[in-house]
Amino acid sequence: MGPGVGRPLVMGVLNVTPDSFSDGGLYATYDAAVAHGLELIEQGADVVDVGGESSRPGAEPVAVDVELARVVPVVEALAPRAAAAGVRISVDTVKPEVARAAAGAGARLVNDISASLWEVAAELGVGWVAMHMRGEPRSMQDDPRYEDVVGEVHAFVLERARSARAAGVEEVWVDPGIGFGKTVAHNLALLHHVGELVREASAAGCAGVLVATSRKRFLGVLAAGAGAPVPAPVPERAEGSLATAASAMVAGAGMVRVHDVAATVQVARLYGPRA
Repeated sequence: MGPGVGRPLVMGVLNVTPDSFSDGGLYATYDAAVAHGLELIEQGADVVDVGGESSRPGAEPVAVDVELARVVPVVEALAPRAAAAGVRISVDTVKPEVARAAAGAGARLVNDISASLWEVAAELGVGWVAMHMRGEPRSMQDDPRYEDVVGEVHAFVLERARSARAAGVEEVWVDPGIGFGKTVAHNLALLHHVGELVREASAAGCAGVLVATSRKRFLGVLAAGAGAPVPAPVPERAEGSLATAASAMVAGAGMVRVHDVAATVQVARLYGPRA
């Protein structure tokens, strides 16, 4: 369950990018991003995750100054209104400069797909999410292979979590990185073992496990069915997104990262009322 909430937390995705796989630049301007962030708060998000660099498969990295210009003004605008509603802002970044600037603007959590910024989180006194990724976004789906995907992913994120706790990060989340350098079979195996990761993360002193499946390609593959030439499009992945979020919650995940906040909040409320 989410800390102080009595149910799993819902992290709403706010992509301030022109090339997201899921919402393709809908919120790339300051006004559109702030408006959508406020909408996510109104829909019941516990955390609004602001990202200025796409991490979709094949995405190219962006320059620090570009990411700062996208992210920091939005965080600055949303943070006071989020705080008034009991909501936190997180920043989805792998860059120390962006993490520091976003924290200065009011972000209280660093969602780190590189699992490399724990010392920055300790320095800033903010929470940190350690996610597993094989390679980097532009190449991560080029024939990913594992001997034991569950064992390797769990060992990696738990090692990073222990390093973060030793460095002084009080709030550490671990994320198995669904869709980040994984096949459909890898993703399903990791989802099947979320409960195991929850127990291991608790023993390591973590705040909990974050699971992010929302709208991802493997759900499109499953929705399209065996033998389909292409995955089902993003609008047809809502059911799979909700189903996998619910499955993760049943297994004990403390937070899910989603695009469809209102519907997911309804699911999360099945696991206990807001405190």
